[in-house]
Amino acid sequence: MGKVQLIIKAIYAGFMIGIGGIVYLSLENKIIGSLLFSFGLLTIVTQGFYLYTGKIGFVKKFREFLDMLFIIAGNFIGTFIATFMSQMAHLNIDSAELASKKLNNSISNVFFLSVFCGVMMFLAIDNFNKSKNILFIIAPVMIFILSGFEHSVANMFYFNLAGQYNVKSFGYIFIMLVGNGIGAKIFNLKPE
Repeated sequence: MGKVQLIIKAIYAGFMIGIGGIVYLSLENKIIGSLLFSFGLLTIVTQGFYLYTGKIGFVKKFREFLDMLFIIAGNFIGTFIATFMSQMAHLNIDSAELASKKLNNSISNVFFLSVFCGVMMFLAIDNFNKSKNILFIIAPVMIFILSGFEHSVANMFYFNLAGQYNVKSFGYIFIMLVGNGIGAKIFNLKPE
């Protein structure tokens, strides 16, 4: 697959995570919000879009690892488009408090919460691929959201919506990307 197609599929994935973020922020009931957020990942999986947290655990070759850089860029663009469109539509959503809470957490906490999220995301994709049961997508998404685990791409959306892009937020996104990747890889190294 060419890099342009790869980036386009990654943009779609980032956009769908942005939609998940929009619905989550739109609802006061966080349980329902986390349930509906899972539609984003369900769409990504069924449409064959490329989400960093859904792909990194399955990377085996160096070339695939390099593709992750394009996927991250595409995911970022997709979350940016979702943010822009939600602002143009004057949606009554605000992520300032959520973004501030995340950015005021310690680096070690953010890292470990990112590892947990990486585990959930790998298990969501791996279990769904083996069973085709959508509960394996829905439950891990709800778990990572309700537990406060750090999803790098979702946080791209939240930070952007809050206008919180600066050196610190990019540093935290980097830590989350690493943590998500490690969490995913840990569960892909299990013995057969």
